[in-house]
Amino acid sequence: MTTPTTAADTVRRVACPSDEDATVHVYISDKTKYRHRLRRLEGQVRGIDRMVDEERYCIDILTQISAITRALEGVALSLLDDHLKHCLLDAAVAGDPVSEQQLAEASQAISRLVRS
Repeated sequence: MTTPTTAADTVRRVACPSDEDATVHVYISDKTKYRHRLRRLEGQVRGIDRMVDEERYCIDILTQISAITRALEGVALSLLDDHLKHCLLDAAVAGDPVSEQQLAEASQAISRLVRS
C-alpha cells in the first residue's frame, strides 16, 4: 500500500479494480476537467444530430465528427496517462504481484485505442 506524497494526492482517489485496498493507486488528475470535456463532447454530438436533421452539407458534418473523434481520443489518452502514472507506477514501486496483470490490462487498453 502506498501513501500519498502530497496534499494533492489525497484528493480524487478512485479504485483500481485489481487492488485489494480500493482506496489507493489510481488518481484521476482532474475529474472536473474530464467531466467538462465530456459534456462539451456531448453537446457537439447533439449539434451533429441537428446538422443531420437540417440536412447540412455532408463534408461539414464529417468535419465535426472528425473533431469529436480527436477530442474523445484526447480524453482517453489522458485517462490512460493517469492510469500509467499512478496505478502501474505505484504497483511497480511497491513490487506488487499484480503489476504484471495491470501491465497486461494497460497494454490491452492501448491496443484498443490504437485500433479505434
